[in-house]
Order: sequence, then structure tokens, then C-alpha cells
Amino acid sequence: MARKTIPVFYAAAGGVVADTTGEKVLLLIRPSRDEVRLPKGHIEPGESPKEAAMREVSEESGYKSLKILVDLGEQLVAFPLGKRAVRRTEHYYLMQINSTEQTERPEQDAQFFPIWVTWEEALQHLTYAAEREWIHRAQPHLKTVL
Repeated sequence: MARKTIPVFYAAAGGVVADTTGEKVLLLIRPSRDEVRLPKGHIEPGESPKEAAMREVSEESGYKSLKILVDLGEQLVAFPLGKRAVRRTEHYYLMQINSTEQTERPEQDAQFFPIWVTWEEALQHLTYAAEREWIHRAQPHLKTVL
């Protein structure tokens, strides 16, 4: 008997976050899944992609003093997850931190460990190709907005 897949559709938003100099980018290490990721998460009902991106980056990284520099657009990402066939629309923004001061994060987001790496290192270490695409989209804007 064929295994039945359950379709799952949702939207997410996140940020490619540059440091105050623009020389480094924020990544999140998630040891429980052996992943290196960009900050992002579900867009909640009534929330715009921009609002969701700001909230998710703040919650996952602990950085509250952020500004959006450029809308990087969206892409559709599809992948299997157990019995589910996930299709996620991702919307990302190029952001910059205004301060390295961090605040306490929600308990569920304490599983992420924020690190700052060079843009080239980000391309080498990100777990998923879809997230490397966001680095490629952000890089051309660095000289014009930072």
C-alpha cells in the first residue's frame, strides 16, 4: 500500500542580518537538528511578512535593535518532512542591527545559538541551499545600503 502524504502549506518570513559594519552576517546554530540557519519563522494571522520577520529575528537571535534595509522578495520552498509534503513561501529582508545588545529570548528560541560570520563563511556553512539563495540576493545590496 502506498504511503499517503499530507500536504502542508504556510508562509514564513525572516532576515539576512548584517552587523553594524556590514562585514558579517548572523547565522543561527541549532544543535538539536544539526543545522545552521538564517532566522525566520511562521507568519502569524493578521501579521505582515515585515512584522513577522522583525519578530522572528528578534525572538530567535535576541537582537531587538534591527532595521530593515531591503525587501529581498520571496521564494517557494518544497520539501518532505516525515509523512508531510511541505510547501512554504518564504519572504526575506536584508536587515542590520543597530546595537549588539541582546535581550532574553522566549524559551523555545533558546535552542538557537547566534553567531556572526563573514558572508563567504555563511555560504559555506548554511545547511540548506534555499537559505544560501538569500545570501546571494542580499550581497549586491551591501554597498548601496550600508
